[in-house]
Amino acid sequence: MITSKRLAAGVCGLLATLAVGLLPTSAAAADEPDAKKPSPKVELVLDVSGSMRARDIDGQSRMSAAKQAFNEVLDAVPGEVQLGIRTLGANYPGPDRQTGCKDTKQLYPVGPLDRTEAKTAVATLAPTGWTPIGPALLGAADDLKGGAASRRIVLITDGEDTCAPLDPCEVARDIAAKGIHLTVDTLGLLPDAKTRKQLSCIAEATGGTYTSVRHTGELRDRVHQLVDRAADPVVTPVATEGADQCAKAPVLKPGLYSDREKFAEHRWYRVDVRPGQELRASASIGADRAVNNDYGVLLRASTVHGREIVRGSESGDGRTDVVSSGLRYPKAQLKNAEGDAKDAPETVCLQLSNSFAAPASVKTEPGLPVELAIDVVDGPSDASDAASFGLGRGWWLLGALALAGLVTGLLWGWLSRWRVAVWRTN
Repeated sequence: MITSKRLAAGVCGLLATLAVGLLPTSAAAADEPDAKKPSPKVELVLDVSGSMRARDIDGQSRMSAAKQAFNEVLDAVPGEVQLGIRTLGANYPGPDRQTGCKDTKQLYPVGPLDRTEAKTAVATLAPTGWTPIGPALLGAADDLKGGAASRRIVLITDGEDTCAPLDPCEVARDIAAKGIHLTVDTLGLLPDAKTRKQLSCIAEATGGTYTSVRHTGELRDRVHQLVDRAADPVVTPVATEGADQCAKAPVLKPGLYSDREKFAEHRWYRVDVRPGQELRASASIGADRAVNNDYGVLLRASTVHGREIVRGSESGDGRTDVVSSGLRYPKAQLKNAEGDAKDAPETVCLQLSNSFAAPASVKTEPGLPVELAIDVVDGPSDASDAASFGLGRGWWLLGALALAGLVTGLLWGWLSRWRVAVWRTN
């Protein structure tokens, strides 16, 4: 038995060697592990100035919303990303402007992420001082220097720089002029016109993006998206064109797609999902022109017969630049009469709708830019996975309430019958 096992192992090894030898050089190189691929670097730059105390984001302070979003983003950072955190306005509470405008410090060094340590560092932050955006950008650029990997700064602030004449827009232009391929993305928390203009200028100078944020979920989703983009910066959306009904819709494979959607339009796409798999889809629509307040985006999954499976939606009532929504659909593993697992895929219809409207003076052509992300992964194997119930994180609470109601009803009924029996006896 031992001899036969050794013989089989030797034959397998010989075949593997021959197979590798017959591969073209380019193919063998492509199959090499990514050990030599440089890790992308990202630094999150967070405004911790005094104005972050304002309680106007989902009923909590801007600082609390940022901490909550950071914690959820840190849980999902790809393993290959080297991430750091820098603050501005976090340490000096005094009135001296010269000192306050030097208040920027690296909270967590750029490198392999220790999630517990990073979360602990974020938890210590409290709104304190000034808003030295320019010095913070210079510090972040220095934190990310070196190496050939992609580098990205994600700046989150609720106001414009308070440390002129060092203009942060000029700082961004200087960073871009160095040719170090560093991108700065900016996010404004409930920004006014001046803040929006300054943050847009910073982003445009380095080829980054600007996003206006009014909710915690928007902040979390956008930062997560930017970190993921740093991890896979070469992904280019594939142009597609949705249809006006599911039967005519294009079939999408896992990947990133771009499209254009008219104001208040419905567009359809199709995705094949096999039993035991989970569909994860998200869509972002950019408001690249002036739009009216009160808008919404709906991403809806249904069967080919029109029965709704699950939906995700997002809405707002103020100026924004990107609105995103997503959904998850785990398809259960089914079996036939013989007990064998069925493998036939189900065609899921994805409907993307928007309720944007624009003033009469704004052109409606071409449509609004759409970015659609599709992924199909192995579904949850553990029945305790909340997604398998479709009830979110509160499924256990619903079960506990139902059980408590049942027990209470039985006890109350028994006590009532006992009281009636005692009354009749007396």
